[in-house]
Amino acid sequence: MAKSPLGVRVIARAAEVLRALEGCEQGLSLGQLAGQLGLPRSTVQRIVAALDREKFVIAASPQAGIRLGPALVRIAHSARFGLVQVAHPYLEQLAQRTGETVDIAVLTGAKAVFVDHIEGNQRLRAVSAIGISFPLHCSANGKALLAALDDDALNQLKKTIQLKKFTPHSIGSWEELALEISKVRETNIAYDIDEHTLGISAVGTSLTGPEGELAAISIPTPSVRFADKQQELEAALQDCRRELIEKFGNV
Repeated sequence: MAKSPLGVRVIARAAEVLRALEGCEQGLSLGQLAGQLGLPRSTVQRIVAALDREKFVIAASPQAGIRLGPALVRIAHSARFGLVQVAHPYLEQLAQRTGETVDIAVLTGAKAVFVDHIEGNQRLRAVSAIGISFPLHCSANGKALLAALDDDALNQLKKTIQLKKFTPHSIGSWEELALEISKVRETNIAYDIDEHTLGISAVGTSLTGPEGELAAISIPTPSVRFADKQQELEAALQDCRRELIEKFGNV
């Protein structure tokens, strides 16, 4: 089939729009996108409209901010099939061992996006879903992912992270976050103690998947029983991490 130069150029520009929106949690206006990409606003508007029809972008607010859409999450989830396929039985064992919910997330822009989720068997338990994203600075999986980055990658990511206070316990400064990241690098364990959601605490750890993707496993737990189970959860999580690292090395 003959390739249309115009069609190739449109695809390239659509990719530029998507890359510009990566990590922009609050979204960008059409004017901001046009200015950042050096394209006419009318051109950006046509591209955004086409991407919106396919759910690759969505409006982030009534003020017409644009951000990445849910179709990309589904595509990303499919792309991580190797990670999920291999890790899922181990996550199920971890959930059975602890009785708690277990999640695995991958680093996507400035967020941790859940690609697999196993609910615990406790009557009172933490519940999430595949495709849900969490901020990096105040979640156990997010901090584990940040700690796994080298300093150059971490400094680049800082430009897109907003230290939003989700609860009074959320980290609110880069100095505080840097200290936490340093501790996580020493222990391979990250914590969220009522930082993202009041009443939910969690432990998390990072690892590299079979295709080199950076991932993090977390065990969110109602805070009322977290302190009593903390050591048990940490030990189980570390065991799961070691088993998966060994498994991924043979994939």
